[in-house]
Amino acid sequence: MSRKSVAVLDVRSSEISIVVGERGVNNTFVFKASRTEPYDGYDDAVFFDTDRLSDAVLRALGAVEQICGERIRELYVGVPGAFTLVVPKEQVTGFPKKRRIGQKEIDALFASGREAKKGYRFMRASSMIYVTGDNRRVVDPIGLSSDVLSGVLSYFYCSNYFAETIESIFADMKIALHFLPTQLAMATYLIPPEVRDEYAIFLDAGYMSSSMLVLMGGGVLRQETYFAGKGQIAFRLMERFSLPYDAAVALLARANLYSRDNAGRTEFSFRGETYEIDLDALVEAVKEGLDDVCEAIGGFLEDCAGKELDFKPLYVSGEGLCEIRGALEHISKRVSRICEPLAPDLPYYNKPSMSSRIALVDMAYEDRSRASRMHKFLNLIFGG
Repeated sequence: MSRKSVAVLDVRSSEISIVVGERGVNNTFVFKASRTEPYDGYDDAVFFDTDRLSDAVLRALGAVEQICGERIRELYVGVPGAFTLVVPKEQVTGFPKKRRIGQKEIDALFASGREAKKGYRFMRASSMIYVTGDNRRVVDPIGLSSDVLSGVLSYFYCSNYFAETIESIFADMKIALHFLPTQLAMATYLIPPEVRDEYAIFLDAGYMSSSMLVLMGGGVLRQETYFAGKGQIAFRLMERFSLPYDAAVALLARANLYSRDNAGRTEFSFRGETYEIDLDALVEAVKEGLDDVCEAIGGFLEDCAGKELDFKPLYVSGEGLCEIRGALEHISKRVSRICEPLAPDLPYYNKPSMSSRIALVDMAYEDRSRASRMHKFLNLIFGG
């Protein structure tokens, strides 16, 4: 695969995607190949069927390699919130005398807070804010002089179960795997830095699993995952109207919660079968399902209560709500907070359902570029 390209595996709660892309002009991306495959998903601890997961991943890999005409030797894997542990902490490091802060000092600060977590492996760390010895609060302290450097940092860990499950799929292939926190990638890609510097609240609404985050700077102050989303709402419709599950999913896409025509009955056809649907009952069932999402949001915001988050909008992305017309309006009313939908600012990919895979490509590309710069620097210093 070209050195300019990165390959990403995006693991969502109902499908997986493998994308190969590279950076274009003006921070856009050029995508060489992409393949999405459905699978059975996961709960809060395990995948429902690892064999079907493996089959989906290998089908997507084979298709992408065929389109690219070359083998993938390095793959960045997005870790869903259900398998991610986020540990925020404040770290302080002091120096014998005032010195100019560089990357070495920042690396030492991050290393001082890294610790082993049972059942997890370390992925990465990021900063929310730094504070120098004279109490200057800065986003980037490099180049400043101080005898003390402290930081409010976020440490991200991937569950051993998730990592080992993915590693077992590629066990017989010479593919280097790198794990990335999906929700951090999405939030930092979609929400501008100037917004995150003053706290931001983000909802990644998925198909079966949704994650809530409080962001500050480049880090995460709190993250929780809830098993509520589009799939559970479709299940309600399946039970209410005695539909096959696939038909319920298709019906959900036709719901419009605030249409003036939501009275009476209508005919709904799916795969040759016709069903008679009461529109009032359809809207009621969808709203009941959305209320489960609202309860998760409300509980999260209550746990994070503080004046810093008052009146902050709720930024929403992901595939779980984007097809339900009126969903964000309903959630906004229930949680008494403005909901702002987010999607990649890219032609043809500007849909919330594309957010995670584009954000992971962005983070993977930055990681690859950083590693390449470090490699060149070490070669310059030590030769090789």
